[in-house]
Amino acid sequence: MMFFQVQTDFQALDNTKFVTNIVDADNVNHLVVFLTGAQPFPDGYGGSVYFSWPDPNAAPSWQLLGFISNVKPSAIFKISKLKSDDSITTPFGVQPISHVAQLGVSIEPLQQLELQTPVTTSNPTNMDSFMEFTNKMLENFVNYICSFAVTPNQIPPGTSENYIPINTVQQWYVNFQRRLQQNPNFWRS
Repeated sequence: MMFFQVQTDFQALDNTKFVTNIVDADNVNHLVVFLTGAQPFPDGYGGSVYFSWPDPNAAPSWQLLGFISNVKPSAIFKISKLKSDDSITTPFGVQPISHVAQLGVSIEPLQQLELQTPVTTSNPTNMDSFMEFTNKMLENFVNYICSFAVTPNQIPPGTSENYIPINTVQQWYVNFQRRLQQNPNFWRS
């Protein structure tokens, strides 16, 4: 799992349109967009969030992910499946060819934002995406823990470290997956 730094280097295209580059977008699965608290949107306004994959032969084609507002100051968008999506819009006008992915925010009236329909593959809030994320997170955790596995002969004598048998971690993983399949909300109780 890779984590990237927070990017606040948006460039203004005009008073209501802002873009930033997303470096190494092929390795990004989700984008988190949030207000920093430094400046709220004007009353009655919010920001439509758009994403554009790079195309070395054409100007950016924008896909609507959703929106943020003062009431909803953050959102998480799944972008890993957007590359092949044909739901294209172009709110940022004609731009030069880009060789990097871009994130765009367009400030618009809230009434207009609430009527827009984002591309469905960007919405990570459905249960399938939640379970997919949870399984990937658990797999990553188990793989990480197992990467530190040592045999009993490799444990240094007189060490003060605690060691956990790998089969205990693997059994926990199997049990957690089973419980998640039976009831995706079991962890809330």
